[in-house]
Amino acid sequence: MDISIIIPLFNEEESLPHLAEWIVRVMNENKFDYEVIMVDDGSKDKSWNVIESLHAANPRYKGVKFRRNYGKSAALNVGFGHAQGDVVITMDADLQDSPDEVPELYRMIKEDGYDLVSGWKKKRYDSKIAKNIPSKLFNWTTRKMSGIKLHDFNCGLKAYRHDVVKSIEIYGEMHRYIPVIAKWAGFSKIGEKVVQHRKREFGVTKFGMNRFVNGYLDLMSIMFMSKFGKQPMHFFGLWGSVCFLISFVILIVLLVRRLLGFMYLSSSILYPFVMFLAIMGLMLFLAGFLGELICRNSTTRNEYLIEKVEL
Repeated sequence: MDISIIIPLFNEEESLPHLAEWIVRVMNENKFDYEVIMVDDGSKDKSWNVIESLHAANPRYKGVKFRRNYGKSAALNVGFGHAQGDVVITMDADLQDSPDEVPELYRMIKEDGYDLVSGWKKKRYDSKIAKNIPSKLFNWTTRKMSGIKLHDFNCGLKAYRHDVVKSIEIYGEMHRYIPVIAKWAGFSKIGEKVVQHRKREFGVTKFGMNRFVNGYLDLMSIMFMSKFGKQPMHFFGLWGSVCFLISFVILIVLLVRRLLGFMYLSSSILYPFVMFLAIMGLMLFLAGFLGELICRNSTTRNEYLIEKVEL
């Protein structure tokens, strides 16, 4: 199969028939062998009824329905698990992503050899205050921290080589950082394509300002796990050692001053600070030991992504 198109959705009953018709036209014009997997993230409208009717009319349309709203990351992760195409395309269901971009995204994966191609909505029709300015700040921060030179990490229109989606797991709000997760998994050839951004025709946006706060927290989680997920003592032990070293140096200075008769330990403002650093160092070491124990007893401690084997 050439292409799997994954569409996470929430309350998009009006958009789905138009999107489905558009996808069919593009796929037929390019003679692709394809499937479309629509993941209903607990919609309250008739979105699932529309998906059922689309499947009845065209078996290439498949659907998964959540009992409740779990979020876009969960929907994408389930879609990745069902995808069978050599190239996997993700797009939003609100008609703001154009299916006309699919053939070129497919070509970039198959012919140019990219592992992942992310869309870049260079010209946007969203609110500047609510979306554009926070999005620019978010993308700048992610570029600096990850080293991946993308302009629009959060664009829903992306293309992946089949191996990529089968090698990564996303949850929470981590769909914004799929390029970072893919790079962490060893898929470093990441490209970008300017794509058309269309005005929303039906309904309203499903995302609020809290997504930016959650997004930064998820970015910190990903960066930590990518460096210290297998060896947490390397992080906690380092900073625990720093705390112990500083407290030891200050304690020696205080003892020398006490022996020289300059002061009593109990009267020094630095004495409580020494105790605080020592306790912090102990807590960090304990956190590191607990992290190591969890890693050593984890069923995934020795799971590694292997690209090729020749025996």
